[in-house]
Amino acid sequence: MKENIVAIIPARGGSKRIKGKNIKKFKGYPAISSTIKKLKKSKIFSRILVSTDSSKIMKISKKAGADIPFVRPKNLSDDYVSDFHVITHCIKFLNYKNYKFNYVCCVYPVNPFLRISDLKKGLIKIKKRKTGLVFSAVKYQFPFFRSFIVSKKKIKMIFKEYYKKRSQDLKQIFCDAGQFYWGSKNTWLKEKMHFSKNSDIITIPKWRYHDIDTLDDWKKAEKITDIDLK
Repeated sequence: MKENIVAIIPARGGSKRIKGKNIKKFKGYPAISSTIKKLKKSKIFSRILVSTDSSKIMKISKKAGADIPFVRPKNLSDDYVSDFHVITHCIKFLNYKNYKFNYVCCVYPVNPFLRISDLKKGLIKIKKRKTGLVFSAVKYQFPFFRSFIVSKKKIKMIFKEYYKKRSQDLKQIFCDAGQFYWGSKNTWLKEKMHFSKNSDIITIPKWRYHDIDTLDDWKKAEKITDIDLK
């Protein structure tokens, strides 16, 4: 019997910085639609669910092949609700419906640099770890410990103790790449932070990390991505 593994895409309708961000066309296709199709192509998931409060997102997501089992409640649709609560709400709904599954992957809707190979690596790792989360991460482009601030026309190092250190001798710093988060159903329900000793990362190359928060970010991402969205 094939193991049931669930993908959940949190896709709220009220994007502030880029209007209609989740369904805005990226290289001719709605962003969320391309992500759903990629998840289907991976053949990892028994179900791909979208949690949304938007009828437009629902329509596009269904057409792309995702399940929309409910309309996201208003109390989970404002600017301050964490995605953790959105995911756990969806998991609790599936439990209520007696749907049997072990692993859940939260995948963000605007995700043009997402790779199926990274998703598969994440699944392998989370099955070995059993606790914590496995998520995408990227190395900081510049040595973090050599950073400084400019205040009242004065330059001040944040970490003075590293002033005389060579860049190559500093510890490597990572940041959350915001592409996907693997976890067991039970781990998600505990609602614990993914930055813990029990978690692990899948490192993605710097060129595939691109935060899309403005229209300029969007245009740049369209120019540098090499994925086939068809």
